[in-house]
Formats: sequence, C-alpha cells, structure tokens
Amino acid sequence: MALGQKRNQPVVTGASKALDQLKYEVASELGISTPQDGYWGTMATRDTGAIGGHITRKLVALAEQQLAGRS
Repeated sequence: MALGQKRNQPVVTGASKALDQLKYEVASELGISTPQDGYWGTMATRDTGAIGGHITRKLVALAEQQLAGRS
C-alpha cells in the first residue's frame, strides 16, 4: 500500500509508537521472525493475521480490565 493511501490513524496521538511496539512483542511471543527492513508485505498472510488477532485479544482484555475497575 502506498503511503498516501494509509487511512487507519490512531485516535490517540502518539499511540502509533506503542502499537508498533506491541506488534513486535506479539510477533516474538508467537515465534514469528520480524522483517529486518520493517516491510511486512513479504510475510505470509497467516502470520500477519495471527499477530493482528493476538493484538486485538490483548487490547480487548486491557479494555475489559479498565472497564471492570470503573464499576
């Protein structure tokens, strides 16, 4: 995807760095070697999907914990 077509912007400014760090953390937890050049386009869809799925699970769990603490 060309840089001009990127539409997914984090709602919280500065969150993109934390999300990028989480991506690398999850990849290492799953035993998936991350690309040295930073380009994820050559990786298998199955691997990148697994990373995205685990990120989503972690973020949902974090949100549930925060919501449970409010009530």
